[in-house]
Amino acid sequence: MNKDIAAGNLKQLKGKIKQQWGKLTDDEIDQIEGNTEILAGKLQERYGWERDEAERQVKDFSKRHGWQ
Repeated sequence: MNKDIAAGNLKQLKGKIKQQWGKLTDDEIDQIEGNTEILAGKLQERYGWERDEAERQVKDFSKRHGWQ
């Protein structure tokens, strides 16, 4: 895959994450680097959710947006 396309896709994904979970900072979103486990951990920290809820939220988001 072309690097420009990959970078554009990642930027779009970050925007969707920011829309879904507005409490996450840009720095936190950058730290995620496409890793769903890191995202779940950040959601736990920022929203005070149990691990199961954070993982469910990430799984639902992943399905809707075609993200692994």
